[in-house]
Amino acid sequence: MTKISSLIEKINEGNNPLFLELYGTDTAILKEQADRYASLMSEFESTYGADDVSLFSSPGRTEIGGNHTDHNYGRVLAGAVNLDNIAVAAPNGTNTIRIKSAGYPEFQVELTDFQPNEAEFYTSTSLVKGIAAKMKDNGYSIAGFDACIEGRVPKGSGLSSSASFEVLIGAIMSELFNEGKMDAVENAIIGQWSENNYFGKPCGLMDQTACSCGGLITIDFKDPANPIVKEVDFDFVSTGFSLVITDVGGGHDDPASQAEYASLPTEMKSVAAELGANVLREVTLEQIVDKIPAIREKGVSDRAILRAYHFQGDNARVVKQVEALENNDFQSFLTMVVESGYSSYMYNQNIFDVVHKDEQVVSLGLALSEMVLKGSGAWRVHGGGFGGTIQAFVPQNKLDEYVKTLEHVYGEGKCHKLFIRAKGSVKLDL
Repeated sequence: MTKISSLIEKINEGNNPLFLELYGTDTAILKEQADRYASLMSEFESTYGADDVSLFSSPGRTEIGGNHTDHNYGRVLAGAVNLDNIAVAAPNGTNTIRIKSAGYPEFQVELTDFQPNEAEFYTSTSLVKGIAAKMKDNGYSIAGFDACIEGRVPKGSGLSSSASFEVLIGAIMSELFNEGKMDAVENAIIGQWSENNYFGKPCGLMDQTACSCGGLITIDFKDPANPIVKEVDFDFVSTGFSLVITDVGGGHDDPASQAEYASLPTEMKSVAAELGANVLREVTLEQIVDKIPAIREKGVSDRAILRAYHFQGDNARVVKQVEALENNDFQSFLTMVVESGYSSYMYNQNIFDVVHKDEQVVSLGLALSEMVLKGSGAWRVHGGGFGGTIQAFVPQNKLDEYVKTLEHVYGEGKCHKLFIRAKGSVKLDL
């Protein structure tokens, strides 16, 4: 814990190594970030009346390989990005967590009732309650704290704003009450558990792991209780390509659309079940193809079989993508990014929501990306799909044209030029 005045002074020095690692070397961006933290600290002091605080940052994540593979115990390739959620936090000596997020009213969580409540599904309150409950069950100390949070990970962007928030809360409670003893992977597992059981969303573990661990990593979820996280040694900056995430909008929170999203893991697992397995990681493509007639006779849909086909292809593709990057074969990597995108479109079918089939913002964004980048870059759906974002690797000589084309349709400021940051969810020791 450090006095706010001292933290502001350290941040404004402008050459803090941690700030450079989190936000890059652009002096204008560093000044903007310093002002951002200073403003949030001032808000904390005026809201909660304390000036002895800790600072935290939790990144968004970009999924680079393995689309919808994690929930069936597959492999992914992911990276933490420089868009983040930040927090100013301090213990308050009570059994109440109080959180004020920029642009939203304060909410509170009482650490006396840990029962899941369906009336709280899809709320930040439920996520915080679930994280506290699971940390307590895992033997960690929990207590009340105050926090002001400001987010730059756009909601619905496919950059995992919810996962970033979850591991941010985990990091705060680990640092404030447990001397930072909880490791990054356990933080991720707790965040996912809360999202599954308290928030009501059957997500996999990739998002939380990438946000919590940081860097460019590949994750193998064959044993989901003990995922294998491996750092990938590759410098994207040296390629001369920009990683561009475009917010294409769309996506719906109505029950029909939520059911459409939930159908992805459910349908994949329905195919696995017909082969005597729990998840698709436990079977092979050859076994699936051999059983297609029998599976169809039992009422498993063709879409489910196609989604199983996608899983097998993208799961194997991650290994080849990692090999290509480690061998500095960037062109082969780009080819596989496009292959993954086509597989998501044709087989996984998470590009548009059939409930709102006239709204195909992702499809349109991919068509425009192909128009500009074919033969020189790569493009694919990003994250969960059904709206949200698309991802592109754009050569510098195409960058202005690409951004102009996409923002002409989706609006100014919708393209985010990102870089992979080394730090995951972290307390800022300045």
